[in-house]
Amino acid sequence: MASLAVQQKRRILIVDDDRDSTHLVKILLEKTGRYLVLEQNDATKAHQSARNLRPDLILLDMAMPEADGGDVAAQIEADPGLRRTPIIFVTALVTEAEAKAGLRIQGRPFLP
Repeated sequence: MASLAVQQKRRILIVDDDRDSTHLVKILLEKTGRYLVLEQNDATKAHQSARNLRPDLILLDMAMPEADGGDVAAQIEADPGLRRTPIIFVTALVTEAEAKAGLRIQGRPFLP
């Protein structure tokens, strides 16, 4: 019965180099009982993590040391098995230019 409950949970992948931020968001989302959350703190592994998890949603940091969030989003969009996965860009530090860039990249939403 527990496996059925896990299957019904929405899967969310959080990609951000800030481990504290991803862990906090994971705790808050999983506390609702509705989500199964995977954290990925290495942007270069984000695409593979998405392929493994097949998330219902990806929360993606725009500025990471390993890779730009826009580049990661483009890799995911190019994958036929993931191209319809919604992506929301997030970042702790945001300028007006970054917010506009986030909205322009594949028309994806942006959360500062």
